[in-house]
Amino acid sequence: MKIRTLIVDDEPHAIEIIEKYIENFQEIELVAKCNNAIQAFQLLQQHKVDLIFLDIKMPGLLGTDFIRSLKHPPKIIFTTAYQDYALEGFDLNAVDYLLKPIPFDRFLKAVDKVFALYKVTNPKITISEKATEQKNDVFLYLRVERKMVKVNVADIYWIESLKDYIKVVLKDKVLISKQKISLLEELLPEEKFMRIHRSFIVSTHKIESYHAYSVELLGIELPIGRNYKTECHKRLKSN
Repeated sequence: MKIRTLIVDDEPHAIEIIEKYIENFQEIELVAKCNNAIQAFQLLQQHKVDLIFLDIKMPGLLGTDFIRSLKHPPKIIFTTAYQDYALEGFDLNAVDYLLKPIPFDRFLKAVDKVFALYKVTNPKITISEKATEQKNDVFLYLRVERKMVKVNVADIYWIESLKDYIKVVLKDKVLISKQKISLLEELLPEEKFMRIHRSFIVSTHKIESYHAYSVELLGIELPIGRNYKTECHKRLKSN
């Protein structure tokens, strides 16, 4: 089957990246591209669409409000530079939530969820150079005080939960952002990060040493929680 797909984003460059990614999947058919939610609403009256890659913060009408206006919305993958809308997005039954700039491996993970929903088996994927060129540079945008700060995940040593806030520790600075650690766990590449405690996520590549009850990064010991101990030791032994 072909999954009929629409891209809705007010940034031409963002549309271009998603379009290039989609070209790698024979099962995905790009029906149209729209610059705002009003155009998308009009197009949905004329065409059947199975999946929308939808930006949230657009002029005129937010992507989240657009979805609420639809009686029978298609499957949605939100694409945005703002983490603040993540919980709202998942409340709207989004398939996934991708933070810009979107690396191809993270895009692939989202598409795999769509394939599972439509029972697509053995998808035919052709990975192009343009699709993989961003793979090694994965970024997050964190709201720090009143601005959005771009953080390369490769620079993160660990994340610590502080109730409704998180502390993101880099080599030369610490960022405090109002965010839930569980949300950040969903956004980080799982092959590079590991939850070791209800309050800590660490970069597996930056662990300097470990023993039964803790790991050490930047000369600081962080505890391994009892409920995470078995999985942590398994991951650490395999690295």
